[in-house]
Amino acid sequence: MSTNLEKHAHFPLKQLSNRVWRTYEGGALIDNWKKISPEVDGSMPEQWIMSTITARGNGRPEDEGLSLMETTDGIIPLKELIDSNLELYLGEKLAKKYGTTGVLIKMLDSMERLTVQVHPDKEYARTVFNSEFGKTESWYVLNTREINGEKPVVYMGFKKHVTKDIWRTHFENQDIQGMLDCLHKIEVKPGDAFMIYGGVPHAIGAGCFLMEVQEPTDYTMRVEKTTPAGLKIGPELIHQGVGEEKMLECFHYDTFTMEEALDEWKIAPEVLDSSNDFTLKTLFNKKHTNCFGLNELLLDGQHTIKGNSCFYVAVIYSGNGTITCNGKEYDYKQGDEIFISAAISEITFNSKIASKILLCYPPSA
Repeated sequence: MSTNLEKHAHFPLKQLSNRVWRTYEGGALIDNWKKISPEVDGSMPEQWIMSTITARGNGRPEDEGLSLMETTDGIIPLKELIDSNLELYLGEKLAKKYGTTGVLIKMLDSMERLTVQVHPDKEYARTVFNSEFGKTESWYVLNTREINGEKPVVYMGFKKHVTKDIWRTHFENQDIQGMLDCLHKIEVKPGDAFMIYGGVPHAIGAGCFLMEVQEPTDYTMRVEKTTPAGLKIGPELIHQGVGEEKMLECFHYDTFTMEEALDEWKIAPEVLDSSNDFTLKTLFNKKHTNCFGLNELLLDGQHTIKGNSCFYVAVIYSGNGTITCNGKEYDYKQGDEIFISAAISEITFNSKIASKILLCYPPSA
């Protein structure tokens, strides 16, 4: 293998499949998206994209979650490529501020409801985990299915009657229905988008296939000690080693009406630019968070994206075509995940079949 890893920064790089074990089951809609047969629900319901962090799970492989990239020199870990020249791959500002991508992207497909949980905000992450990143995240619903006749829903935010004492009592008694009744239950459909800030309680319901763009940690505090399917969850996945009392402090105990909750967290996409060939929409941007960004390119023709001195990631949700970069042409197809380094000044997508391309961006540096 060549030791000159910097040369790979000048070409769009595709990652290998990167499925990750979780405490819930799902994944058939990821198989469907990837055109894998048979489409199977199991214990690998997430695809991690451009990940330089490992997944947290007791007894799991120590490198689980890390992205591997296809290059002309063979398969190379993304982290190894980036570490060879941070500024070339990430961009100068991002390299100096974080020294890492600063973002994690997932495709997530739930056959069962996920456990009720919360992620740390930056202050909690800094003081409790000694981490500069919390786990504020976003959900963009791409597809749904009914499971056992139940419509797909998400849960988020405390209702008006909830107090910390009520929440603690439900947790101590493991009153799962009581906990769910504390949260707003929102029916979802493809195209819905939500911000889930650190500290906000939430749960993804069964039948949701979504893209999750988030801060790059796997800190999750859970209040259910048994999953809906009956899997016992160990203490390390309940409170991440900080203890139950400290875990309960991770929640923000603000309360909301349903209208207030939707106004606070449901996001309406906005069109940035359009022509006969394309429509470019923004979903998550600086109005919502400085932690990451997500745009959607609907392409039926040609569109050129100018670099802005930092890397980004293109996830091909549907369609196929070609990418022109530095005078060379590359194919893209549904299911591809493509890393475009800061060294690439522009890239042109040309669809052969009308395409939906999700463009994921790192935090503001």
